[in-house]
Amino acid sequence: MKKLVLPFLFLSIASFGQSSLRPKIDQSAEKIETKVIEWRRDFHENPELSNQEVRTAKVIAEHLRSLGMEVTEGVAITGVVGVLKGGKPGPMVGLRADMDALPVTERADVPFKSTVTTTYNGQETGVMHACGHDSHMAILMGVAEVLAGMKDQLQGSVKFIFQPAEEGVYDGSLAGAELMVKEGVMKDVDAIFGLHIWAQIEAGKIGYRSGPFMAAVDNLKITVNGTQAHGASPWSGVDPIVTSSQIVMGLQTILSRNVNVTQNPAVVTIGAIHGGIRSNIIPEKVEMIGTIRTFGDEQQALVHKRITEIATNIAESAGASANVEIGKLYPSTVNPPAFTAQMLPSIQAAAGEGNVIAMDPITGSEDFSFFQREKPGIFIMLGGMKKGGDPLTTPSHHTPDFYLEESGFKLGVRALSYFVVDYMGMK
Repeated sequence: MKKLVLPFLFLSIASFGQSSLRPKIDQSAEKIETKVIEWRRDFHENPELSNQEVRTAKVIAEHLRSLGMEVTEGVAITGVVGVLKGGKPGPMVGLRADMDALPVTERADVPFKSTVTTTYNGQETGVMHACGHDSHMAILMGVAEVLAGMKDQLQGSVKFIFQPAEEGVYDGSLAGAELMVKEGVMKDVDAIFGLHIWAQIEAGKIGYRSGPFMAAVDNLKITVNGTQAHGASPWSGVDPIVTSSQIVMGLQTILSRNVNVTQNPAVVTIGAIHGGIRSNIIPEKVEMIGTIRTFGDEQQALVHKRITEIATNIAESAGASANVEIGKLYPSTVNPPAFTAQMLPSIQAAAGEGNVIAMDPITGSEDFSFFQREKPGIFIMLGGMKKGGDPLTTPSHHTPDFYLEESGFKLGVRALSYFVVDYMGMK
């Protein structure tokens, strides 16, 4: 307990000078709510996929420039970075919003419904902000305007990071947060904060977690090589389909027997299996692809090791062979416990202590984790479900019926603004 008491005392004393800005932030957040909703609806009606956020970037850059910021475009292909210089010396605080939409055809009946279509992986599809990135951008644009209105009172500067390609590009190239880091976006940042709208939390509430929050995500491909044979005489070959079936079942023992699920969960999912061409031919090869979700580097290494051991040894026992390929995508999103304890009062002040929820780990992934690996960073969840809604029946992220309650956006503006002024008061 002693380790937690000191950060709270430090925050309450050091940030006292900045606390006087909170009423002004509250007033500004109320005034700008309508604009934030309008921005969000505009982005929603005009979604763009990863690394294609050209119109989106233009809207953002024009807004930041109108506030007198230094603006850099074309960061990590289509990203936008704006710097607001405060009137007093102090740290550089990073705030991040992601920009890209998804290849999803919208079904929600809203007047700003997306009708954009595209060809994705050879298929005709709609394009939709089915994960709430439209709200993230609009909220951060609101924060930019709120803080620009009090820049002379800020004890430091703010870097507004509008990041493309959070949903990934899956072609082996660097994208999104990882590419932004490589291009030096985080070099002068002292701490970074971000939020994600969450459709399973009521609007007006904030969810957070200290420590591992969102999972690392890795791609998995297993190729099983057997010996082709006639389906009527399987003994004359080595069946990679039967072997692959045994591997799929064997992989599930990693979660039930190797991972300490009392600490953190893990997921190994095979999403597709391809092998064979007709009913009476045992094929020579089967390919399967899947996803891996883990929390923390140690757990990730354990799961990767066991996948390789299980697949190769089961294949060998059948007289086949297996080649395992694991491609690392995003590391786990981890909120540093001590830093989270320091900043928790900011969240509670913005939302009200009764509206702050300590969440379980989320097996979804976020490339905000790349920023956290460079500098201390905190990621929170902002409620986007209608009041009284059922999280079990409310359409989830990445679905055609995804819908957000817009009344919670102003809380996002307040929370990110509080993070900035309170952190500056700590330094």
